[in-house]
Amino acid sequence: MTVHFIGAGPGAADLITLRGARTLARCEVCLYAGSLVPRELLDECPPGARLVDTADLDLDRITAELVRAHEEGKDVARLHSGDPSVFSAVAEQMRRLDAAGVPYEVVPGVPAFAAAAAALKRELTVPTVGQTVVLTRIAQQATPMPEGEDLATLGRSRALLVLHLAARYVDRVVAELLPHYGADCPAAVVAMASRPDELVLRGTLSDIADQVKAAGVVRTAVIMVGRTLGASQFRDSHLYSTERERGCAAGTGGAGQAG
Repeated sequence: MTVHFIGAGPGAADLITLRGARTLARCEVCLYAGSLVPRELLDECPPGARLVDTADLDLDRITAELVRAHEEGKDVARLHSGDPSVFSAVAEQMRRLDAAGVPYEVVPGVPAFAAAAAALKRELTVPTVGQTVVLTRIAQQATPMPEGEDLATLGRSRALLVLHLAARYVDRVVAELLPHYGADCPAAVVAMASRPDELVLRGTLSDIADQVKAAGVVRTAVIMVGRTLGASQFRDSHLYSTERERGCAAGTGGAGQAG
């Protein structure tokens, strides 16, 4: 049988993908992060499914549950918040399943930064303003960042930065980015994106830290810093331009190439 790593989405239960919900509905075992995954999603599991909250489990115990389900001939859902491709700790689970000879697949989900952008009603890539998005975090009590991936280095690009797991250290974020982005650079923080208690803070590097502390935001939040957050004067994209040649030969590009 198969382990299915499923992206549960950013928080709202109805933001799981159709594939994710359908896969969840046929798994007799479901491992989920109780502090992050909405309880309503567990209603998608079949009646009698074994539900395992992994909030207090270490990697060895999680792996043992996955292997056990496989050996029992049961499909198992490993439900992760957001999308498994970013800050999900999926890589080490896959490595252990490879060693144990257990097959698995990955079902993508809506990432937190996409839900945050939706809450802000902003496109993160804007023609002539910014075409690069950097997803990162800071190292405080977590695993150290690789050489060259510190904020001071990344900030030199002046690309839009999206920081996960950093709201508690917003003063440090601001201090390291100010020399590169300037005090007037737009900044935003979205906490609990897509959930009923969603909180959106908008400002600049000069005041966003005070807003975050005043609101008491310390976790489950995304920090964004970059000029595209405030862009209003920019050239229309080439994709829908009246000057663009249209037809079969010219229409091979996708919407992802709009910039």
